[in-house]
Amino acid sequence: MLVVAGMTNDEIAGELVVSIATAKTHTSRILAKLGARDRAQLIVMAYESGLVRPGGAAL
Repeated sequence: MLVVAGMTNDEIAGELVVSIATAKTHTSRILAKLGARDRAQLIVMAYESGLVRPGGAAL
């Protein structure tokens, strides 16, 4: 959800209290597992699947 909220890896690391490298690794693995080529496509997938709604409301 943090990626979909537009947070950078640095911001995600701070929010989750992990290293930046860990945040990058997790983000890369999410992209790979979902077959998304970049963060923008991941955001589109989240909206299309109903995971998030316009206005930022998460399910």
